Amino acid sequence: MDRLGLLCRNIYERKQWTQRELAQAMGLSLGTCNSLIKEALAAEMISYDAERGEYSLLYKGSEYLEPYRVDSAVILAAGFGSRFVPLTFETPKGLLEVFGERMIERQIAQLHEVGVRDITIVVGYLKEKFEYLIDKWGVKLLYNPEYHNKNTLTTVFRARDCFKGKNTYLLSSDNWIRGNMYHTYECGAWYSSTYMEGKTSEWVMDYNKKGLITKVQVGGADSWVMYGPVFFSRKFSEDFFPTLEAYYQMPGTEQMYWEQVLVDLLNGTADAHLPEGFEAVIPEMYINKQPENQVYEFENLEELRLFDEKYRNRSDNAAMELVADVLHIPESEITDLRCLKAGMTNKSFLFRAKGRSYICRIPGPGTGLLINRKQEKTVYDAVKALGITEHVVYMSGDSGYKISEYYEGVRTSDPRDWDDVERCMDLVKKLHNSFIRVGHKFDIRERIEFYESICDGYERQLFEDYGHVKAHMLEILNRLDQLKRPSVLSHIDSVCDNFLFLPNGDIKLIDWEYAGMCDPLIDVSMCAIYSYYNEEEVEKLIRIYLGHEPSEEERFVYYAYIALGGFLWCLWAVYKSSVGEEFGDYTLVMYRYAKSYYKKIKEIL
Repeated sequence: MDRLGLLCRNIYERKQWTQRELAQAMGLSLGTCNSLIKEALAAEMISYDAERGEYSLLYKGSEYLEPYRVDSAVILAAGFGSRFVPLTFETPKGLLEVFGERMIERQIAQLHEVGVRDITIVVGYLKEKFEYLIDKWGVKLLYNPEYHNKNTLTTVFRARDCFKGKNTYLLSSDNWIRGNMYHTYECGAWYSSTYMEGKTSEWVMDYNKKGLITKVQVGGADSWVMYGPVFFSRKFSEDFFPTLEAYYQMPGTEQMYWEQVLVDLLNGTADAHLPEGFEAVIPEMYINKQPENQVYEFENLEELRLFDEKYRNRSDNAAMELVADVLHIPESEITDLRCLKAGMTNKSFLFRAKGRSYICRIPGPGTGLLINRKQEKTVYDAVKALGITEHVVYMSGDSGYKISEYYEGVRTSDPRDWDDVERCMDLVKKLHNSFIRVGHKFDIRERIEFYESICDGYERQLFEDYGHVKAHMLEILNRLDQLKRPSVLSHIDSVCDNFLFLPNGDIKLIDWEYAGMCDPLIDVSMCAIYSYYNEEEVEKLIRIYLGHEPSEEERFVYYAYIALGGFLWCLWAVYKSSVGEEFGDYTLVMYRYAKSYYKKIKEIL
C-alpha cells in the first residue's frame, strides 16, 4: 500500500486535517505520518497554510495520484439468493430495498459520487430485472450463462476483461454500505474487513504490520474477517487473473467462491487446483478495516427484518401476503424461511408459523400453459377422504398457489428399494380401486399435440428423426383407442419423489397437477420412466402392481404408455427449455424411452 499516495489522496479529499487526524485516517503512527508529510512537502507534492490550517494538493501530488485513479467497478448480481425466498422468487436480492432504496442503486450512487461511472453488472438470475439500470445509471450488463450451477469464481472469470489494465472495484449487489467508503483514488488492492467479536464462521485474515494480508482461514474468534467490497489494482489483477483462469479450467472448482483462489494463493495451497508446471504469482492485497455498522451483508430475511422494520409486516411479496392472510397472522410471525429444492414445475419454500412447519408452492414460469389449476384443486377435493395426500391448508384453483403442512422426518421413496416400490404401488392401487371420478380426463393424445404446438417447431430442429418418431406414437395411440380400456382416476405424476414415507409408517402421495381420468396402467408406466428403470426393472414393476404376469393386452398397454410418456415429457422439457429452464439429459432419456418401447411393442405384436 503506497502510504505517500494515501496521504495525497486524503489531502485531495479534504484540506483541513490535524496531523493526528491524518495519522488515524491512514492507520499510521503519528511519527510515521509526520515523516510522510515532510517527504511530501519536500517533494512539492503538497503545501501547508499554517494560518488557515489547510493542506493543498499541488500539481506534482495530482500527477503522483493519477495512476491510482479508479477506472471502473464490477458488481456481482448473477445469483439467486436462496436464503431470501420467497422475496427472491420475484426480485433479485440486489434489487431488494433497504429503507426505501435498492441496495445495488445505493452502491451505484456512491460510486458516482467519487467519479466512478464505468460500471458493469454481471447478471444471471432474472437478468431482465436489471435492464432499467442501463438507462437510469448508464451501467453495462454482462450475462453469465453459468450462474445457475456455478459459483462466483465463474462469475468473476466471465468478467475478467473488465479488470485487466484497470483499477477496479469488485462489489456484491446485495451489500448495504452506510457511509460512502469508495474513493476517486485507491493506493493498493484491498479487501474490506469487519471485526467480529466471539466465534465466527467467516473467513478470518492474518496480516502484517503494514496491513498486508498473509493468510486466511475459515472460522475463528475475535477477528477481522473478509466482509464487503474489494478493490483490484492493475497490478493485483495482472498477478491474480492468470491463476483464476487456470482454476476455472480445472474440474472440481465449479462451486468455489472467487476468494478461494486468493486464499489458496496466500495459504500456499493453490497447486492442488493448478495444472502441473503452472507458476502462480502471489498477489498483494491489504486489509481495509471498516468501522462497526458500516458494511452489511444480510444473510437472510430474518436479518433484514431486524435492520429495516418494513420487512417485519409488509414485504410487498405476494407469497408472504398470502401466507399471512390464510393463517391470519402478521408477516413477522412467518419465520425460519428456507428454499426447498426447486421442482421441475414449481418453486417452493418452507416456513414456520403457529408452531408448525408449512410449505408454500409457487407455480414456476410457463406452467400456466401446462397445468389446469382448477382441475388440480378438483382432484385434491375429490381424494381428500382417502387420506392419501398431504394436508392441504389452502389451494387456489386460479393462481395455483398452495400451502400445505410439512411433515418432519419424512423421506421419499427409493425406486431401487423394492419394498418401497411395493408399498407405493399398493397406494396407487388404492386410488385406482376407489371408484372416485372427476369430470376431466388426462388425454395423452391431446397433451402431445398441445406440447408440440407450444414448442413451435423447436422439437423438430432438435431431433433429426422427430417426424418418424411422432408417426410411431400416433400408431400406438390408434391401437390404444381400439381397445376401449376403462378409465379410473389416475395420478399421472407417480415419480418416486412424490411418495412421502412418514415416521409413523404412513405414505402420502403429493403433487396431483396432472391427475385425471385415464387408463390405470399409465401410473405404472410413468413410475417406470420417472425412475429411469432398465428393462429388467420395468418388468419387475408391472408384476408388483398386477400381482401376476401381465397378459398380452396389459403388457402392450404398459409399454404403450412408457413410449408415449417418454415422448410427452420430452416435449414438455423442450418447451421448458425454451422458457429458460434446463433439466440436463432428461430430454434424451425420455426420447429414448419413446423409441425403445415402440420397438418392443412391434416385437410383441
